[in-house]
Amino acid sequence: MASPEALAAVAPYADLLTRDVESVARDLESYADLLRKWQRIQNLVSRETLTELWSRHMADSLQALARITEKDSNFIDLGSGGGFPAMPLATALKGRAHYLLVEPTQRKVSFLRTVARELGLDTKVDSRRIEQIDPRETFVPDVITSRALANLEALCGMMLPFFGPNTRAILHKGREHVEELEQASTRFAFNVLVTRSDTDPNGVLLELSNLSRKDR
Repeated sequence: MASPEALAAVAPYADLLTRDVESVARDLESYADLLRKWQRIQNLVSRETLTELWSRHMADSLQALARITEKDSNFIDLGSGGGFPAMPLATALKGRAHYLLVEPTQRKVSFLRTVARELGLDTKVDSRRIEQIDPRETFVPDVITSRALANLEALCGMMLPFFGPNTRAILHKGREHVEELEQASTRFAFNVLVTRSDTDPNGVLLELSNLSRKDR
């Protein structure tokens, strides 16, 4: 049986999962165990937040499920690091989500591939930087995700080559999101939906669509 904190993180999204809450929670516990083990040799998450793994990382990642539709199946995650938000989302949508994780740090790549293998997830980890990947090498994503990688203007530049007509980006952002939106809008055009975070009083989810570069 999954732990109470694992069940509490997953239960709010019961209607959005591809499996029952218990199965998803158990898989996420396996992921958490692997993360704690690998954390001893590789800084996958901030050491200060490791004791808040379920609230600070798992639940924070899973809240993006509320912005994902039943038609979304192809995902790209930029700067995957320790796997947030990609791995919790891929676990919650197991059997439907095809995920490409982009992470250039080799030890983190090894960790992410181990998690994918152990949990039987349909994920591929690319060890190049996003700028080195030709968009023609991969699918056009329904959704691009990223958490704690770069400011929004830089992210827009990274994401734009992979954006298709119906692609959306779901991005975790903190208290500086208003300033980031203003700065990014000087160079890029996009539609944006701002949703307050369920786990961080200063955080938001930004959902971007129709991304394009403005003419100079």
